[in-house]
Amino acid sequence: MATVRCTTAQAIVRYLSNQFTEVDGKRVALFPGVYGIFGHGNVTCLGEALEAAQDTLPTWRGQNEQSMGFAAVGFAKAMVRRQIMVVTASIGPGTTNLLTAAGVAHTSRLPMLMICGDSFARRHPDPVMQQVEHFNDPTQTVNDAFKAVTRYWDRITYPEQILSSLPQAVATMLDPGDCGPAFIGVCQDAQEMAWDYPETFFAPRLHTMPRPRPDRLSLVRAAQCLMRAKRPLIIAGGGVRYSQAEAELAAFATSHGIPVVETIAGKGTFTHHHPVHIGPIGILGATSANELAASADVVVAIGTRLMDFVTGSWTVFDRAAQFISLNAARFDAHKHLAIPLVCDAREGITELNAALGDWRADPAWLEKGQAAFAGWNSLLAKIQARTATDGDPTYAQVVGVVNALAAPDDYIISAAGGLPGELVKGWQVKEPGTFDCEFGFSCMGYELSAGWGAAMTGQPRDVFVMIGDGTYMMMNSDIYSSVLSGHKFILLVCDNGGYAVINRLQNAKGGASFNNLLKDCRVQEPFHVDFVANAASMGALARKVSSLEELEAAIKWAKGNDRTTVIAIATHAYSWTPGDAWWDVGVPEVSPRESVNQARLEHVAGRKNQRIGI
Repeated sequence: MATVRCTTAQAIVRYLSNQFTEVDGKRVALFPGVYGIFGHGNVTCLGEALEAAQDTLPTWRGQNEQSMGFAAVGFAKAMVRRQIMVVTASIGPGTTNLLTAAGVAHTSRLPMLMICGDSFARRHPDPVMQQVEHFNDPTQTVNDAFKAVTRYWDRITYPEQILSSLPQAVATMLDPGDCGPAFIGVCQDAQEMAWDYPETFFAPRLHTMPRPRPDRLSLVRAAQCLMRAKRPLIIAGGGVRYSQAEAELAAFATSHGIPVVETIAGKGTFTHHHPVHIGPIGILGATSANELAASADVVVAIGTRLMDFVTGSWTVFDRAAQFISLNAARFDAHKHLAIPLVCDAREGITELNAALGDWRADPAWLEKGQAAFAGWNSLLAKIQARTATDGDPTYAQVVGVVNALAAPDDYIISAAGGLPGELVKGWQVKEPGTFDCEFGFSCMGYELSAGWGAAMTGQPRDVFVMIGDGTYMMMNSDIYSSVLSGHKFILLVCDNGGYAVINRLQNAKGGASFNNLLKDCRVQEPFHVDFVANAASMGALARKVSSLEELEAAIKWAKGNDRTTVIAIATHAYSWTPGDAWWDVGVPEVSPRESVNQARLEHVAGRKNQRIGI
């Protein structure tokens, strides 16, 4: 058997460089690049191997390991899980900085490969700098923390272990049901060891995405249940997009006359004005979608994990509603006593469509949804109109201006604060697959770095990122990364003086404004950061605007620029697009504040509407 003698680190890089997949009929690298910050745990061995392979596996240096992880997740989402970025960090704090990004990828079922340094397998120099020590378990390092936020985890102590570990990591990240981040810690002395690897291990491999089909008996049960429905409803989740099943779902819903609502991750499955689209559902949803959900008797949940913001903490649906859950993940398919169809979304939709034959729902049901959605669109038009406001422009108005000027294929990103609600409710998608609201983990700081990652896909479109001032202060260094690497995005910073949406929740549950808006924090006096000067210092083009007309002109300017551009605008801290779904959060059982006690009574009453144990 022919062999190749190389170090473990060199073998890892060589293996990754020879994995391929297909995107739009073209053979491309499965791992198109690496985000890396080097330290003593990865620079001398893994860094040496990456330097030699930089023409086939380019390495991009970020400014923070966490933000590099966010960029990798944003890239994977923009590529609908068809390509995977690698992230490498040293040991200790460099590696633990990746934990939050791993949480994002794990929660949102997105692939990212982390290859990080670890302590010495031989333990000769232990303890080394940045190594935590557990007195009762010398095998435990900070890398063990990733077991809670990864789908695949391994520690390499011998060179030959990668022969099984790397293929298993790849298989996990490409599996539609198990998809998520993979973590491989490589002990520092294991990285340097040379071994005679089988030459076949490095042979080029073309990977395809598996598309499991539904169980036949379960399919019959689901079809029979759906054909008995008087008021069926489809929920389109992120799994529809990752399966690239948008066209199949549109044909299915249209032919059977079933209204479709979207989850946060599923928004962008349909164009806004598609005839069967009734809007987003749940706490960040449209009144039209929630109205239909309350009356639906059979709910077909496709590619969604049914988190609380979709279900209104399980108060949005009638208690008697029967769920059919079509999901690649068995765990998700079996929630709430649903009829489970464990399968790929596209395959499942296709086969369920055939099983239904020419059955159609009562046309009056879809018409009811369309009328409700027309009312919702009238409300959006009213609140986004450029009428005089009490003070600064509202989020809704800013979203309306950006939406109007965005090209159909432009990409919009948000994740935390007040903007997810405003964008999920108010952004009118012009082309499927152009909306990314990372709300599974709702991670502040994701947005800007994900913009860098999404820009790296190389698609000829503008990437818009919308954040608040609080998020900007938490994670802004990848403005610099994007300028250095030449990957442009357009950043809208809506400055409302702090964490305004959490102040809203605080007040809604009877609490006093405290530690959220800057004026309510322990500060000498509120001070607003000069975001334009800050962004310009990192090489971006930047402009501050004070009106919707100036915002419009700035967006047109930004679209014509050749580098990352930042636009800052002061926005209203108390004006929000209405939404009517209930949310279960802890409210104090007793309090010296009467407003909290009243909120507690209202909250207890709300809990009586939850579907529990169903």
